[in-house]
Amino acid sequence: MRRIACLALAACCLASPAYAQSGPTEAALPTPEDIANRDTLTIGAGAAMIPDYEGSDDYRVIPAAAIRGKYHGISFISRGFYLYVDILPKSPTKVEFNVGPIVGARFDRTRHVKDDIVNLLPRRKTAFELGAFAGVSFHGVTNTYDTLSLRFDVGHDVANAHQSTTFSPNLDFSTPLSRTTYASATIGAEFVGNKYADYYFSISPADSLATGGALPVFNAGGGMKDWKVGLLLNQSITGDLLGGFSVFGVAQYSRLVGDFKRSPIVSQRGSASQWLGAAGTAYTW
Repeated sequence: MRRIACLALAACCLASPAYAQSGPTEAALPTPEDIANRDTLTIGAGAAMIPDYEGSDDYRVIPAAAIRGKYHGISFISRGFYLYVDILPKSPTKVEFNVGPIVGARFDRTRHVKDDIVNLLPRRKTAFELGAFAGVSFHGVTNTYDTLSLRFDVGHDVANAHQSTTFSPNLDFSTPLSRTTYASATIGAEFVGNKYADYYFSISPADSLATGGALPVFNAGGGMKDWKVGLLLNQSITGDLLGGFSVFGVAQYSRLVGDFKRSPIVSQRGSASQWLGAAGTAYTW
């Protein structure tokens, strides 16, 4: 359910409160139990460079903001324009299950786009999506504080826009590299229904006529839309990942496949390769 350009995908992965084992002695470090029982709040802000529309080869810079936290074992995190709430209380165990609701919005092609031909197509409505996620996290895979997570996201448009269901499997690995540096790597994919494919990637006879025939008629079908890989780095600038200021940077590459790659708005006017970058600062309490 990784929608349009993930806004600041980034800030969504603001450093988890954890430490690596380098630096002070192990006795001076908080235990995983201490971290699991700790309430925390991180707020981040910065800027992101995203494709002008899904499949575009033009880019624009937008402001980015995100939030992440945990209160009495219930955690929440924003990923782009989507908010995830994990309703299963956190516990200091090696294996942890994650389940909760997702709510968010998709703004693809709801505004003017830079490409003169694609801009002749009708604007799309904002899609408001509701859904849920479920997953499992494994702690202490390579060191005391790392996490390997497998998560499945499902969402459905409830605003009469694309009127379709999306499904995304995601695999994340995150670890502190020191008491001040944190890294996270992600791989994933997104699968969408026929209505989604038709709404954003098909070209109807009327659409083709509106572009003066520049875009040929094309009927897109659902299925796997894209795959992606991403990397986040977070560096504390006040000396401690558990609190204070930090700076972060994120890069993500995704690749459209199938009919999504073959759509004229991609194959003729855009690119199947999609890049996203973001950078900013965050504060953790």
